[in-house]
Amino acid sequence: MDSALTLIGLPIALGIIMLGLGLGLTVADFRRVAQHPKAAVIALACQVLLLPALCFALVLAFGLPPELAVGMMLLAASPGGTTANLYSHLFGGHVALNITLTAINSVLAVFTLPIVVNLSAAYFLGDARSIGLQFDKVLQVFAIVLVPVVLGMMIRARTPRVAASLNRPVRILSVVVLVAVIAGAVVGERANLADYFVSVGLAVLAFNLLSLAIGYGVPRLAGIERSAAKAAGFEIGIHNSTLAITIALSPALLNSSQMAIPAAVYGVVMFFTAAAFGYLVNRVGARSANSPSGAATS
Repeated sequence: MDSALTLIGLPIALGIIMLGLGLGLTVADFRRVAQHPKAAVIALACQVLLLPALCFALVLAFGLPPELAVGMMLLAASPGGTTANLYSHLFGGHVALNITLTAINSVLAVFTLPIVVNLSAAYFLGDARSIGLQFDKVLQVFAIVLVPVVLGMMIRARTPRVAASLNRPVRILSVVVLVAVIAGAVVGERANLADYFVSVGLAVLAFNLLSLAIGYGVPRLAGIERSAAKAAGFEIGIHNSTLAITIALSPALLNSSQMAIPAAVYGVVMFFTAAAFGYLVNRVGARSANSPSGAATS
């Protein structure tokens, strides 16, 4: 994994991904949380506190090998991805809330992700120093993750047209570089891929389904209206698997192809489960709206 492609390509790819995120954000995105404080607080609590605990329990229940276990925890600590915004739009979620949650989660992850991964590595691997992501690496994570986000936001604030014109090329470039790096990792691990999918596939599926259910169910139980609850469900249920894969493969951070396996499997599974979740929630919502008590519960 110490090839020039991973040594040079991965930090660049991660920087490009975060720059692209920044190009789509403004300060107003963070202010928007004030419009739905209860929904945002509940969603963030589920994302930052409940999901890592749930994932830890699942990892123990499935008895995953140590590096796959840490990879699952890395996935749980990763923020929601931009794909959540798309699904929320398609299925009638509160997209503005999604954007706000994505923005806040992306910043919070700079602090929470190293903590979760280091504690997980200390538990499952026996020594947090056996991997690259240590507490003294937080500044490096800042440089690779947060700085490009801020730069992207500055470009959008000062030159919106330039930001709009860069948005699509930046996304395409990040995908191209990542596909090349991930393809190289897959080729290197091709003999073990079937075993990895068997060993982690059920755990990934269970985690994905529970994330979607918790993301929607907890806000609804707290009295949050349906569209905001759908937004929370997609935000919590669709993690940024690309970010998790990049961190796992990067020699400057985790440098482990095995730790990238859960996020890679998740990145495939989530497209189907999220679509099924959106369809099911809308069907249930339509039935509730047509029932005599529908007006009171919507």
